Amino acid sequence: MEFNQVVNERRSAVKFIPDTIIPRDELEEMFKSVKLAPSAFNLQHAAYVVVDDPDLKEQLYEAANKQYKIKTASAVIVVLGDMDAYKNVAQINEGFLNLGFMNKQEYDMTVESVTQFYLERGETFMREEAIRNASLSAMLFMLIAKDRGWDTCPMIGYDPAKIGEIINLPDRMVPAMLIAIGKEDTSKIRPRGYRKPTGEFVVYNGF
Repeated sequence: MEFNQVVNERRSAVKFIPDTIIPRDELEEMFKSVKLAPSAFNLQHAAYVVVDDPDLKEQLYEAANKQYKIKTASAVIVVLGDMDAYKNVAQINEGFLNLGFMNKQEYDMTVESVTQFYLERGETFMREEAIRNASLSAMLFMLIAKDRGWDTCPMIGYDPAKIGEIINLPDRMVPAMLIAIGKEDTSKIRPRGYRKPTGEFVVYNGF
């Protein structure tokens, strides 16, 4: 699709066509593009758990207040943010060092400054950063999915602790959202909800 068409046609699907299988190789192709999402210091905080096992989906359904879209979705994707992403700054920038785009002094300064940036701001900031950067990645995923003919719905309204138990979530990871994905059932589709005109949410140079 043209980009504007993708943006205009993407909507949050509330009901999917049951028993529609999404191939894992299709998902892999999407994630190959998702990895290009922006992230602070290129730390790539986002991680994804794709749940397509029927039994696990049923557990997610219970943990997400029995939201029916989980029942009919081809898969439910748990979008996660890594609170310890800053610890990977050395590894992520090693390629620049080896290729000569950074000298050793620049490399060491980058590692030290990024590490200190997170440590000085503490755990609350690390959590906020994890969710913020995971959300950037998730939006890109939904646009990519739409471009490939799949429909999505970002979801809140779940018990994070129960989600963590279901997918054996490491302590450093925090759920940012769930994304249901599949083919939308458009037999009883509602019109798109009201959108504010730009004058109600855009100002220039301050309020």
